[in-house]
Amino acid sequence: MLLPEWQPQWGVLLAWPDADTDWAGQLDAAHATYTALITAVLDHEAVLLLCRNGDSADQARRALKNAGADLTRLRIEQVDFDDTWARDFGPISVERDGVLTLLDFRFTGWGHKFAAQRDDAVNAALPWRAPRETVDLVLEGGAIDTDGRGTLLTTRACLRNPNRNPLLNEAELESRLRETLGVTRIWWLDHGELEGDDTDAHVDTLARFVDPTTVAYVGCDDPADPHHAELAAMAGELEALASAHDLRLVRLPMAVPQYNAEGERLPATYANFLITNDKILVPVYGCATDRAALDALAAVAGPRTVQGIPCRPLIEQGGSLHCVTMQLPQGIL
Repeated sequence: MLLPEWQPQWGVLLAWPDADTDWAGQLDAAHATYTALITAVLDHEAVLLLCRNGDSADQARRALKNAGADLTRLRIEQVDFDDTWARDFGPISVERDGVLTLLDFRFTGWGHKFAAQRDDAVNAALPWRAPRETVDLVLEGGAIDTDGRGTLLTTRACLRNPNRNPLLNEAELESRLRETLGVTRIWWLDHGELEGDDTDAHVDTLARFVDPTTVAYVGCDDPADPHHAELAAMAGELEALASAHDLRLVRLPMAVPQYNAEGERLPATYANFLITNDKILVPVYGCATDRAALDALAAVAGPRTVQGIPCRPLIEQGGSLHCVTMQLPQGIL
């Protein structure tokens, strides 16, 4: 069965930005965000940090040491990659008959939009303790979410996009997902997509399980915002699921609109949070809606501490906090 994010973790996988990635023009800002994020994880669990070369590894260690991070929990592996979106090229963890298995799906740069050959080879290059299984199916970690009880939450805009698995019809795709992920129910969302999002509506930008019976989702109050109608329709879909399956829904605000230097809307979303053993790490953007998002998640976080991580630099490249991380369950390393 597909493991939920709150499954006890060994740690979190990330890849350090360097001058050979799309972060080249804003490395200082990207490094500041990564340093804050990694430091927030290292205070209670491990981090597996991918670095392209020794210079990059030394740079990461210096930045984290200067931030006061607990380097005893840091493990660095030198491996080549195209970019740093670990959520989408990292392994997807399932448990079969009590055995942890890492599924290595194909990663094609969100439907061949960007170079991804080196990203797609990362999982095979890492020294996993758990067995790794190659799956001949295009699937990104950000495209799916689970309650840990056999439910898969996803979007048709992404998984049914012709740029992913064009030879499979929906019934065939569902069969493959059930077989490989061990899920028994697939809940499709037909609405909701953010401007500036290259992923074709990854569900982790829109709606997420916080626990087996709680879903947090992005809502929009401004009728003039181009997201308003689609997010309202998505809320209706979620309300129908909540009524049928006794779910609790938590509405997250739409972030104050963020734009790049060219005036393009950036995909700022609070649904891109990361659940770790002790925390829910939430992307914040230095705007008026940050506080409401943190408070909404704190109300359903249970024993976990909710901590905001400044992620404004990340959305410049089209992703946020969850997109650059992949949780790694205990027993993986």
